[in-house]
Amino acid sequence: MADIAATSSDEFSYKRIGVKPLAGALGAEIQGVDIAAGLDAEAQDEIHRAWLEHQVIYFRDQRMTPDDQVAFAKRFGEIHLHLFNKAMDDHPEITELLKTPEMRYNAGGRWHSDQMYTPKPAKMTMLYAREIPEGRGDTMFSNMYLGHETLSEGMKASLQGLRAVHNGDSKNHPTGKTRAERVQDGTIHLPQIDPGKQQTISSHPVIRTHPETGRKLLYIGGHTERFDGWTEAESKPLLDYLKAHATRPEFTCRLHWAENTLTMWDNRCCQHFAINDYDGYQRRMHKIMVKGDAPF
Repeated sequence: MADIAATSSDEFSYKRIGVKPLAGALGAEIQGVDIAAGLDAEAQDEIHRAWLEHQVIYFRDQRMTPDDQVAFAKRFGEIHLHLFNKAMDDHPEITELLKTPEMRYNAGGRWHSDQMYTPKPAKMTMLYAREIPEGRGDTMFSNMYLGHETLSEGMKASLQGLRAVHNGDSKNHPTGKTRAERVQDGTIHLPQIDPGKQQTISSHPVIRTHPETGRKLLYIGGHTERFDGWTEAESKPLLDYLKAHATRPEFTCRLHWAENTLTMWDNRCCQHFAINDYDGYQRRMHKIMVKGDAPF
């Protein structure tokens, strides 16, 4: 299997934080940090480097207010607002993901990368656990560097230069329904907003280059509906293969949530899947995204 990072942990000399890998493919727990108490430049830099190396990092036992979370997110860039999900009234940077006991469906219950359908998708998602049903509601992540590196040379050559179309409100959803239809029949529970004239269908390279690490990766996900210039019927066999390949078990990790856990992941090089195994329980999370750039 290909290396999981361009540089090794030994090369990264972490002096201010502890870094404990979660799995062989990706993911790490960051230890020795109290985010709300404030971080100096050196600690901030090490957190950023650990995030680039491991793609998904998380912090346990963080006592944070919404203002604390917003301030921490802004250390990584400008806030990216969701085009469809309504934000909190008192904190417009935050979307509250609330699934109450009577709700059957959850948010994010398929493999995807956040905001892939926008011209400049969010580079980071930061999720803070406020209420978690014990032993339930985990999130899985998949390493898209490995998704690319383990393809055959012939497949890599075939995909080079190919672009894919990603749609934020397509019937190409597990339910086969648009957002409006899901609101109407109760299969989506997050309050929705009208994106207006903002672009919600975008074309991006299938083989993307990460702007910070310089590494190639396979850039597809749940919002991908076809290849640019192809019909959906023509696209389906290859897309089905790539989506299954990209989420092979050995490319993944599984994050077990607990209250006051803060997790941040790199949407440019990983997908995630929110496991819906908590019918009859309540789960409440606070989500912030950080702006990225146009994929190339």
